[in-house]
Amino acid sequence: MRWLPETVLRPGRYLRDLAKRSPSRMAVLIFFLAAVLFSGLLTLPVSSADGRAAPLQDAVFTATSAVTVTGLTSVDTATQWSFFGQVVILLAIQAGGLGIVTIALLLMRAVTRHLGVRGKLFAQQSIGGASKLGEVGQLLRIVVVTTLTIEAILVLALVPRFVMIEEHWWEGLWNALFYGISAFNNAGFSIHEGGLAPFDGDLWILVPIMIEVFVGSFGFPVFLTLIIHKWHRRKWSLHTKLTLTTTTILLAVGALAWGLLEWGNDRTIGHLNPAEKAFHALFASVMMRSGGFALTDTNESTPITLLVSDALMFVGGGSASTAGGIKVATLAVLFLGIIAEARGDRHVIAAGRHIPDGSLRLAISVTFLGATLVLVATGLVMTVSTAPLDRILFEVISAFATCGLSVGLSAELEPFGKYVLSLLMLAGRIGPIGLAAALALRQRNLLYTLPEERPIIG
Repeated sequence: MRWLPETVLRPGRYLRDLAKRSPSRMAVLIFFLAAVLFSGLLTLPVSSADGRAAPLQDAVFTATSAVTVTGLTSVDTATQWSFFGQVVILLAIQAGGLGIVTIALLLMRAVTRHLGVRGKLFAQQSIGGASKLGEVGQLLRIVVVTTLTIEAILVLALVPRFVMIEEHWWEGLWNALFYGISAFNNAGFSIHEGGLAPFDGDLWILVPIMIEVFVGSFGFPVFLTLIIHKWHRRKWSLHTKLTLTTTTILLAVGALAWGLLEWGNDRTIGHLNPAEKAFHALFASVMMRSGGFALTDTNESTPITLLVSDALMFVGGGSASTAGGIKVATLAVLFLGIIAEARGDRHVIAAGRHIPDGSLRLAISVTFLGATLVLVATGLVMTVSTAPLDRILFEVISAFATCGLSVGLSAELEPFGKYVLSLLMLAGRIGPIGLAAALALRQRNLLYTLPEERPIIG
């Protein structure tokens, strides 16, 4: 057995060394293995409603979508998967919702018995809120407890209504549990044909789900700040202020834009009264950035509405949250940098704080990486699909941003196209996080300086 590689003979040592050398790579590996595990479970005949093994591409696509809490589906969740299959999907959503950071660090702790300095720095950068390295373990417990508590609150709010409308009480309980976990984790999965459209007008169901998706997009750093400092705004971190402010602005702008653009579209909300149109616009604005639930057929929206949705999906939600995209704090830093440059300021200032130049470079890097992934994936999908560019771009951005809204293209694609979107969902979920963590840990102090020379920009 001496001819076998060391990593095969002693996987524990390999994982331990990897955890110490590169926590971000460890997180990526764990996320990938989770996708493989749930894909295998969904290929089992017992996972399908008809008792036959699902096509591999559909099992991989669904499992990846669940683990990355995206919500895109290539088959109807309500009809394709059995109760066992839906349980597998829900477990994948919960695992993905707890986050690549939390899962990676918990397993790293189990392997290494403790978090090294690099691991704790990775946790601080990814989760936030820790002023001392020794607090990271406590933060991980807070993340898990906070997630389960908020999900439980939503489940309790939904149970009475679902029990009332379902034929059996256990069906109502299962629906409440599924939507409670799916909503907070911004997954967008639905176990009813037509998604949430059958519940259009039922505010008892739609309002709690909408609130839960909105809250879930804040991110754990914001939760930790609110837990510690409550509503004392002066004590909030700059990240919390930027996230909540930008999120509120995007919510209002998205609702106004979507409502105006779809106001006269009879295929979506044109036939509704003004109050119903306003609610649909607000619901759509919340879901466009991360939630993935829809009350109308997204494919029936106007092309310009799809374009606005592309922009909001690309931004996504808060850092270290269940939402995807480049994150709202990234957008805020970019805009603040533009404003500072326009004013001729040497430093980027926000809320009485100086934002380091490194944060601005990191925001640019994350945005450029996201745009590159979208560009490459769009080109690959175009090679196997004759769909219009606006539909392809919408589906690709939804996959990258782990949003889950769909124009129906995922179900139409050939296996190659589904695998491309599956990889994009994984890359979209771990790409910005992994890049940010890797760059945060790779700080070089040069012992020399070079002559300064400015290239011509613009």
